[in-house]
Amino acid sequence: MAEVLLFHHARGLTPGVRAFADDLRAGGHTVHTPDLFDGRIFQSIEEGVAYINEIGFDQMRERGVRVADELPSDLVYAGFSFGVLPAQKLAQTRPGARGAQLFCSCLPISGQWAFGPWPDGVAVQIHGMNNDPIFVGEGDIDAAREIVEKVEGAELFLYRGDQHIFADRSLPSYEPDAAVLLTARLLEFLDRV
Repeated sequence: MAEVLLFHHARGLTPGVRAFADDLRAGGHTVHTPDLFDGRIFQSIEEGVAYINEIGFDQMRERGVRVADELPSDLVYAGFSFGVLPAQKLAQTRPGARGAQLFCSCLPISGQWAFGPWPDGVAVQIHGMNNDPIFVGEGDIDAAREIVEKVEGAELFLYRGDQHIFADRSLPSYEPDAAVLLTARLLEFLDRV
């Protein structure tokens, strides 16, 4: 069974993120869900992003990276939207990573903002909706396609719809059919890494 470090999105560690982690635990996996916002939950992505901007994106990402210092190195790193920042950085830079699960966001592996090339042997799946104005509209899908093109075995799954955080059942953006399929794919991934 896998051990997962799961980072929440810009709205915070919502009941839906906790429930998602519980679904993975029910599959026999260990899941850590750090609260990078110290208990704050925001009513919108925009409010959460404003809070992140107050602290600083780099500082907030590094909060997540530091969480891993207390955990084993052979983790699967996962993140929803904003949570992809620390998850992807750890997957690409922390020795021993087993895999990465990137939900609704993706960072490039080349260019100015990259953490460097994808490490050999670190499995990765990227999940997003095909009409998500953030994932598609802001170019994350291009970064995801770059990873799939350059990393052996990398997978990109596109779901029909236009919601950003579609697997958090506590939000109005929840899309149950897509969320069930994402969870099934994730559990299968965790069973094989």
